[in-house]
Amino acid sequence: MWITTPPCFPTWKKPPSGANLFGTDTIGRDLFARVLVGGCYSILIGVFCAVMSSVIGAILGAVAGYFGGKMDTALIRISEIFQAFPQLVLVMMLVAIVNKRGLGNLLFIFVFTGWMTTFRMVRNEFMSIKGETYVKVCEAFGMSKNNIMFKQILPNVMSPIIVSTTTNVAFFILQEAALSFIGLGVADSTPTWGNILNAAKSVSVVTNQWWIWLFPGLAISLFVLAINFLGDGLRDVLDAKQQ
Repeated sequence: MWITTPPCFPTWKKPPSGANLFGTDTIGRDLFARVLVGGCYSILIGVFCAVMSSVIGAILGAVAGYFGGKMDTALIRISEIFQAFPQLVLVMMLVAIVNKRGLGNLLFIFVFTGWMTTFRMVRNEFMSIKGETYVKVCEAFGMSKNNIMFKQILPNVMSPIIVSTTTNVAFFILQEAALSFIGLGVADSTPTWGNILNAAKSVSVVTNQWWIWLFPGLAISLFVLAINFLGDGLRDVLDAKQQ
């Protein structure tokens, strides 16, 4: 005769201990491991979106700033349309339109909506630099416009682009955390910091299982602060106007 033991879940919502440094979540998963793995996904989202949006913004800003005229006007109007909406609201609208939660979709939406700041910064720099003597000399020698834009002028604009990219990493991580917290980010199966915090929407978890929201929240806060300090340090080192 087989005797079945009643199911029990001793690891559910377990507080921090020697066996589980950050405790366990609402279904018994080790929170320390999930925070580490979630950091990989969240940092990937932040770095990838910051780099790609800066590349797109730099290219469009170089074209608009160097050529000017109708090209500049058209790109400026497009950027103004994007900036007419609050960034988070615009991302939420696009997520609702796509109607599918996934890492690839979120990366595309962030890159699609995150290039305007870099675009305007590079455009303004190009408009002030394209009248310099060395640019006129390059044009007089018949150098191609692509060569002038991307090999002669763009290297002189790299410092603010690097600083902007660094600070955008923190911005996109916060965007992902906010969207995942309200259920519009990546799928629940992907353990980003925002998805881990999603479990803290319940009042009982907030009041009784403090470790479930405290540790991922600390991870986000400390990483964002570190990125912001890095951006400030790079600005002090690379910005010649502050030296």
